[in-house]
Amino acid sequence: MKKLQLILLVLLIHNCLFAQRKEAAPVAALIPLPVAVSMTADTFFITANAAIGNAPALQQETKLLQEYVHHATGHALPVQDNGAIVLQLDSSVVKQPEGYQLHITPAQIKITGHDAAGVTHGIETLRQLWRPKGAVLVVPGGLITDYPRFSYRGMHLDVGRHFFSVDFLKEFIDKLAYYKLNNFHWHLTDDQGWRIEIKKYPRLQSVAAWRDQTMIGHKKELPHRFDGKRYGGYYTQEQVREVVAYAAARHINVIPEIEMPGHALAALTAYPSLGCTGGPYKTAQFWGIFDDVFCAGKDSTFLFLQDVLEEVIALFPSSYIHIGGDECPKVRWKACAACQQRMRRENLPDEHALQSYFIRRISDFVKSKGRHIIGWDEILEGGLAPGATVMNWRGVDGAVSAARQQHHVIMTPEDDLYFDHYQSLYLAEKPTATGYTPLEEVYAYEPLRAAADTSLLPFIAGIQGQMWSEYLPDEAQARYMIYPRLQAMAERAWSPQTVTDYSNFTQRLEMQTGAAPAAPYNEIRYSADSIAKGRIYISLRSHLPGAVIRYTTDGSQPDGNSKISDGKSILLQKNTTVKAMLYVSGKPAGRLFQQSFLVHKATGAAISLQEAPNRFSSNAATLVNGIEGTHRYNDEQWTGFSARDLHAVIDLGSVQTVTQLGANTLNYHWQKMWPPVSLQFEASADGVHYQRIAVTDSFPVNGINRARWTIAPLKARYIRVTATNKGVIPPGEYVAGASSMMLIDEIIVN
Repeated sequence: MKKLQLILLVLLIHNCLFAQRKEAAPVAALIPLPVAVSMTADTFFITANAAIGNAPALQQETKLLQEYVHHATGHALPVQDNGAIVLQLDSSVVKQPEGYQLHITPAQIKITGHDAAGVTHGIETLRQLWRPKGAVLVVPGGLITDYPRFSYRGMHLDVGRHFFSVDFLKEFIDKLAYYKLNNFHWHLTDDQGWRIEIKKYPRLQSVAAWRDQTMIGHKKELPHRFDGKRYGGYYTQEQVREVVAYAAARHINVIPEIEMPGHALAALTAYPSLGCTGGPYKTAQFWGIFDDVFCAGKDSTFLFLQDVLEEVIALFPSSYIHIGGDECPKVRWKACAACQQRMRRENLPDEHALQSYFIRRISDFVKSKGRHIIGWDEILEGGLAPGATVMNWRGVDGAVSAARQQHHVIMTPEDDLYFDHYQSLYLAEKPTATGYTPLEEVYAYEPLRAAADTSLLPFIAGIQGQMWSEYLPDEAQARYMIYPRLQAMAERAWSPQTVTDYSNFTQRLEMQTGAAPAAPYNEIRYSADSIAKGRIYISLRSHLPGAVIRYTTDGSQPDGNSKISDGKSILLQKNTTVKAMLYVSGKPAGRLFQQSFLVHKATGAAISLQEAPNRFSSNAATLVNGIEGTHRYNDEQWTGFSARDLHAVIDLGSVQTVTQLGANTLNYHWQKMWPPVSLQFEASADGVHYQRIAVTDSFPVNGINRARWTIAPLKARYIRVTATNKGVIPPGEYVAGASSMMLIDEIIVN
């Protein structure tokens, strides 16, 4: 006992003496924000003489802490009895699974976990707290009590479209651990490549893992362009074990995804007998949904997939095995004799029921191995397999449906948590998928809003961010797209529901990662504050503290002498291009902001629609707000109609002379966006008697078609616009049989 007291006294004296030579540690920013934090003026110094207490039940966690300290300082901390850094388990002190308590005094760092995962989370918080000072880590004193809001906190990475090295995966896993995410969803197979070694089927490595070339530019651009370079790769089973073990050491579960029955073109290229037509097939070179899928009528398909899953299950200890289940066209099944025979034999009413049969059969096999399936919410089609967990990505209806059937749901909504969407509307952004999901929107996501019925809440297991890799040609672009949206999602998944201060989050983010005046989340944005007849009021803003916004409205480049935006509305009364630049400490920072506004006779006018829009913007006023939608269609300006026409009446407020008319429409067949069959303008002075004044059925541009007419002057108060929807996408076109989308913006009257 005297020996123990002497050791503690020496350590206390050491830290106190060291504190006299070094300043106290600054209080670090923490992400995700803990449940309770109480910081003190105390400081602990991790020096070469610090030791970790011997904890036989936490050897893996002890080794992890040693690795972190060695990486930060070069020191190899010893492990000995009565070390000053204590790791321990005590579920009576920390009652919540994965919870921890971190207590830092001048003499000791103590991490108490409910379980080993909780201890690891405490170590990650300690990492966020310490600050290097030479060869010493300076740690501020305090008491932190913390535990997760959701048990499932995940991040997805698609390696099928673009392949990432094992080193990058380890770096990615390190970030997951740092921000207390506990599931890595590894999307291993798709139409564009098969990325996991399956020893029983060597052509999956030699054929399915490779494609002849890769599309460059955006899918919506026609003609498609390609780089002409063979591309591919796969992870050996030894590499898979290495990644799984690396994640497990950080208490991260790795969930493999083997796509079925759709997104199977790469596998069919290697083994064409698994498809309905027998091929030949070719690994996809561009992005999208393809009609060729695994044949549901052949028993050989199921034998192949069971063999694959047998090897996958042996590599991954995860209780979850993801089988995809999304975006499976039924075109081939409808024409396949074997599939139709299967439907008759199993008394299946349609191809959706056949998909359910497919999923149930695979689910039964996975359950026979002691595991459970996860699938995207399309696995609800035709009925949900018993015990399945649903990843809900399309709205909230699937989540509610699954929860009502008492299935667990992981919220993965496309609008909020798909990180392949643009995070900035600046046209300088590199091409990426559709959608606009800025950091602020990710942070504002509230998963429990999905369940209006509170009885469903226990079935929401957690949330997950998605990183699809169609437009991630290299690791640098992957990092740019993933971070810091991952950090925002991680805080939503871990921190209490009451933690909602976005400004505080970005302050902590920048304290961790450094000042970021050029980061997309700090860039200048505008808002249309109000729109009246002949007037648009806008304001400019940035989240960057202390930044000054200088702007022009005459088309010139802003400089240090340009007007300063003070947050008040800027009045625009004619067609204007606003340009603006952030200034930090008197110097320009970041990219130039530029936005055009149209002020015409219909701007701000009353508009009524016969049928409400049901795609993209749902606000009819968007059609006449003076802001044109861009070719990226993700700017909340396009008003969309699926399975319905546009019938709009614009009231100019009084009888006026009209000489010009126009409207914009989008034509991107590869995004299911079709222009109208016809676009017609009519005019009326009294709102009863209309005359047709302009009509077109020609929309030749792949992109924005700008229909414009100069007409003989006429008197009108009301302008009626009719656009007829294409309806069902015809055979031979992308996703034939689906409903086309008709996007309109802006309707112009002058």
